[in-house]
Amino acid sequence: MKFLAITLIVHRPDPVTGVLKSTQDRFREVLDNALLAEELGFDGFGVGERHERPFLSSSPTVVLSHVAALTRRIRLFTAVTTLSLLDPVRAYEDYATLDHLSGGRLDLIIGKGNGAAQRELFRVTPEDQWARNAESYEVFRRIWRNDKVTAATRFRPPLTDAEVWPRPYQRPVRVWHGSATSKESVDLAARYGDPLFSANVTHPVEPYAELVRHYRERWEHYGHDPADIAVGAGSAGLYVAPTSQEAVEAYRPVFESNLEFQRKAGLPVVFETLEDFVERSSALIGSPQQVVDKVHRYHEHLGHSVLHLHADAGGLSDTRHRDSLELFQSAVAPVLRKEIPDPPFAWGPVLPAAPADEEPARA
Repeated sequence: MKFLAITLIVHRPDPVTGVLKSTQDRFREVLDNALLAEELGFDGFGVGERHERPFLSSSPTVVLSHVAALTRRIRLFTAVTTLSLLDPVRAYEDYATLDHLSGGRLDLIIGKGNGAAQRELFRVTPEDQWARNAESYEVFRRIWRNDKVTAATRFRPPLTDAEVWPRPYQRPVRVWHGSATSKESVDLAARYGDPLFSANVTHPVEPYAELVRHYRERWEHYGHDPADIAVGAGSAGLYVAPTSQEAVEAYRPVFESNLEFQRKAGLPVVFETLEDFVERSSALIGSPQQVVDKVHRYHEHLGHSVLHLHADAGGLSDTRHRDSLELFQSAVAPVLRKEIPDPPFAWGPVLPAAPADEEPARA
């Protein structure tokens, strides 16, 4: 099993202390967390993309380029690239450049994105968001694989024998499809034989497991080998301590502050108590053995081989956050790496590779 540390670069007052860091300090914290993730042995570091309050992650390519310059080994993930909002030609230029600068350490997780404010900012409607995501991905994919591209597009000017530079370093970059609520993203991933990344954060596991099952069914429907399936999954929180009692009591102020924030913001509350959150959400809060056991329970539902954890302290003190990550890497990760298989592909630059077919498998 592989492990990613991921941030959406949320910028709001600390859930426990109420202190709001400056934008500059928040970005510095992201860079420090990336360096910590590499130091502790994480396999990847991810930065989300959001274009609305309270996020500072509107330019993941810039942030990841800086992370690439500071690190040497860790793979760089987007979580997620909102292709429904982007021109696929411009997105390709940015990510191909990042991939060269990082020495082929880039993986993309793409998705349509969430949030009404960012849809309004880019003049994207709920009705056309899925179609935009699919078209942008198909154009992006073809540019990555072909020196010249012709495409009769709906949502951007058509392309005729277009050349887009720089030409890619990885051939091709690996693209995961983010999955949260809809079968459209699952079907798109299965059609092209791409890995799937389940959000697995807001609700109990059942709705996410249903989408993963649908992905596996569609994967075989499109004629792909089931042995090549790769699934990643998120987690709703992390605090590992020597005992379950220590973990729960240390995390309680974080949970209660986040619960108050959800209620004031008018957000739906799924888990009313910390005990319910620990038991039924994907949060990993407890002793090392409890965390190992919970990941295994989720693996039974999802069959995932990649797990993302929060890179940010999120209300924990810096000391507790680091202690938790260190304990995870020393007492949890080695067990899970041994007991749960890795994805069915090399964890490194996709080089060299034979040219892929332009068209997906057909039913």
